[in-house]
Amino acid sequence: MAGTEEIKYAAEIIKNGGLVSFPTETVYGLGADAFNSKAVSKIFEVKKRPTFNPLIIHIYQITDLQRLFASINKHLITLVEQFWPGPLTIVMEKHPQVPHIVTSGLSTVAVRMPANEIALKLIKESGTLIAAPSANKFGMLSPTTARHVSKQLPNIDCILDGGRTTYGIESTVIFLNNKGFKLLRSGAISAEELQEVVPALKDDNKPQRLISPGMLKSHYSPVKPIFVEGESTVQTSGKKIGYMSFGSPSTEKSYWKTEILSRKKDLREAAANLFDAMHRLEESDVDYIIVEPVPEKGIGIAIMDRLRKASYRYKSE
Repeated sequence: MAGTEEIKYAAEIIKNGGLVSFPTETVYGLGADAFNSKAVSKIFEVKKRPTFNPLIIHIYQITDLQRLFASINKHLITLVEQFWPGPLTIVMEKHPQVPHIVTSGLSTVAVRMPANEIALKLIKESGTLIAAPSANKFGMLSPTTARHVSKQLPNIDCILDGGRTTYGIESTVIFLNNKGFKLLRSGAISAEELQEVVPALKDDNKPQRLISPGMLKSHYSPVKPIFVEGESTVQTSGKKIGYMSFGSPSTEKSYWKTEILSRKKDLREAAANLFDAMHRLEESDVDYIIVEPVPEKGIGIAIMDRLRKASYRYKSE
């Protein structure tokens, strides 16, 4: 587990324009100084991430928002008081000083405050704000342990080990203006929870370009073909099948390898185990991965969002 000295070492790397992977409560991020365009460009290069896909800026304290957003409104204050630090990313019109490379040339910027002590200490010690997507190759599985990061990005400057992440899936992302919010990406915080404190935007009030991290149709994919049970027809004859089960799998079915997301059918436990299970099946000798769908309620909506994006490129073949 990364301690004070490791965090200080990592902060120096950030200050000097390097890249650091760090844990958050969602997944591990790959961070650089958000105001150093050259450093941020390394993120796109290392991840092989297209430059049209914007990054999230991670902050240490609420006053940092004045450096990032063009204005502060009452809905923003309500949301940060209710949900930060935590797995909620807010997209709003950006302050002119935010580098274009971070926002992919958009007029908006995505911001969040992570609920992870190591992440917060790193941001504070670095003396800047940190732009960070997930610490993986673009389109591949998100990392929920330091080992997952080193598997995909072995040559980055530093990896801070914070153990396994809590939520296991990326943050909820919303667009926000003075009229309300629009859900851009499902996550641990549901639209229903948000609507309890801030109104949802009607369609005629939505932003013209709903572009934020994680909105591509194909994403989060293992190298082994993955299919959602009941949503694709898969030829399994003669193949070694890995199965991801929500609850105990049926005894009538036989699979080469089985991963159980939650024996108790607990959606939050399933979310926390999702990418870890995918990594294990990806590293095994299975030919295909079939995953049992989960109920689409609460965080289950985010789980199914990730599974459909993971399987999208295989369905299209």
